[in-house]
Amino acid sequence: MSRSIILSNGELAVALDSSGLVRDLYYPYVGYEDHVRGHYIHRVGVWVDGRISWLGDSGWEITVACEEEALASKIHAKHAGLEVELSFTDIVYNEKPVFIRKVIATNNADRPREIKLYFGHQFEIYKAHGGDTAYFDPIEHALIHYKGRRVFLIDASIGGEKFQDYVTGIANFAGHEGSHRDAEDGVLSKNPIEHGPADSALGLYGTYQHKELRTSYYYIIAATSISEAQELHKYVIEKTPEHLVRSTSDFWRAWISSYDWNFHNLTPEHIALFKRSLLYVRAHVDSHGGVLASLDSDMLNYGLDTYCYVWPRDAAYTAMTLDAAGDTNVAKRFFEFCCSAISKEGYLLHKYLPDGSLGSSWHPWIKNGQLQLPIQEDETALVMIALAEHYRHSKDLEFLESMFNSLIERPAAFMMKYRDSKTGLPEASYDLWEEKRGVSTYTAAAVYRALLAASEMADVLGKTEEERKYKQAASEIKKGILEHLWDEKRGVFYKMLSRTEAETLIDHTVDMSSAYGIFAFGVLPPDDPKLATAFKNSVEVLSSGIQTGGIARYEADEYYRGGKDFPGNPWIVTTLWHAEYLIASAKDEKDFDKVRDIFSWVAKHALASGVLPEQLGAREGEALSATPLTWSHAGYVSAVLKYLDRLDELGLCKNCNPVP
Repeated sequence: MSRSIILSNGELAVALDSSGLVRDLYYPYVGYEDHVRGHYIHRVGVWVDGRISWLGDSGWEITVACEEEALASKIHAKHAGLEVELSFTDIVYNEKPVFIRKVIATNNADRPREIKLYFGHQFEIYKAHGGDTAYFDPIEHALIHYKGRRVFLIDASIGGEKFQDYVTGIANFAGHEGSHRDAEDGVLSKNPIEHGPADSALGLYGTYQHKELRTSYYYIIAATSISEAQELHKYVIEKTPEHLVRSTSDFWRAWISSYDWNFHNLTPEHIALFKRSLLYVRAHVDSHGGVLASLDSDMLNYGLDTYCYVWPRDAAYTAMTLDAAGDTNVAKRFFEFCCSAISKEGYLLHKYLPDGSLGSSWHPWIKNGQLQLPIQEDETALVMIALAEHYRHSKDLEFLESMFNSLIERPAAFMMKYRDSKTGLPEASYDLWEEKRGVSTYTAAAVYRALLAASEMADVLGKTEEERKYKQAASEIKKGILEHLWDEKRGVFYKMLSRTEAETLIDHTVDMSSAYGIFAFGVLPPDDPKLATAFKNSVEVLSSGIQTGGIARYEADEYYRGGKDFPGNPWIVTTLWHAEYLIASAKDEKDFDKVRDIFSWVAKHALASGVLPEQLGAREGEALSATPLTWSHAGYVSAVLKYLDRLDELGLCKNCNPVP
């Protein structure tokens, strides 16, 4: 099940599913230590007329959306049989680790009735059961779950009155389904404490007249000690949950409105997705500098791992996007994160956890008895490219100087050295899709641009000798790309070369990243005949047979592939790569029609909340794999900003993009 809403403040992140229920709760790092983990659930139920129904049960009509200009949910749930409606506004307070649900319940029956709202909580603190405790604190009048340095305090009120009922118990163990079952008779047992795989529930009771609306507030406070949670509880009560909901929405509206973009000839749907994408990108950023690929833990149910990692590739694209949108703070923290992660030899490894430690990997250090570096060199290159873009936007010379040794000089020296002396191309590494090892066109182009970026930054800092060396190495790589990676017969760039002692093997697979890398990293200009041919042929091959539209990654891509009559599923980012090329090639207003068609295609396949998946089913267009995917959202924002910049360059729109 995809995640329909991500709410975050860089310390506490909460993911809601398509029924509006909490399925992931990350603290104190965004994307690390999921204390619900998707396979547990924080339920919301309604008891009325002697029966209970939980959101997600049959009978509910639920719409999960996001506010247009705020990182806040807009959820509506209606049950015709119960004659009850619920409207939710959910936020994670932007200043402190507090998750708040404002719930407006309506009695649609033609008579007064007692309606009871129940909230159930199943934590898996530190991602492991054992040693958890849940108890009712009579002094705070709150439920508290804790283990070690992780504490969650839960409170709720209706009409200013605290929750009237509660229970603690056991869930998913020894035949116990969970404390939510205690609510079925409309009364909770008030068991005050439980340990082990502990859960809890609370109830808010009220009498509703015909068509009466009553507002409840429910919140979870995250802390590292019980005393800290209690102090924060006092803060929430003093400020009031309503104030925190309003101030959080105001904060995000101010953030998203920092610049007055002129969305020339874009539709309301295009603009809404742009703003929501910016918000979802920001929600995946940890305050310590990590940028998470996705907070969708549901991937865990289909494999052995999730996307809750900092891939330098995804994160670098995100940093560049936020810089281009005017928020340079995120990129600055990300580069500081990379400074701590980069090896002394000058390369970044596969992926990292948000605390800076090394993430899981399937790239080996040895193959056929030979030592190899388990890297995707494009990731190291992209970080350097992003750093140059960061300086272009921020003009923060002092910060650039502080980054020189670790993120310019050291990786540049590695990239100059880690090359084939015969071709001038980079040595073998894993491709950007993390699957094949060799010399891919995309990676070679990324390294070329990274060394040019290093040269530009060295020049800014007055480091003349370094500037010359980096530029020379970049020139040699460009020469090698054009000599060894162009497929004259098919009119595309090779996916990859793989060298053995005896021969050089060529991978002729058409890969969208090959043409895109040549274009995006400036190996050839947009109007170059080879590049135009490569894009035309790549798009033709990689869109063939895809009924829902869009462009696959490469020929015979098996990842979530549902048949052999198409090259692979369409990805959001690869389809937007085509839009970027069309933008750069445009000469007049009419040339942007196809670009806007691609934006419409992306908007059409977003969830109602604006969430974008990694890829779509080739036949039905359903969301597949990680949903949301930060890279998809960053790719959309980036393409829209490039569209505005190009309009400005052509004189078709004055000051379309006001970001410096």
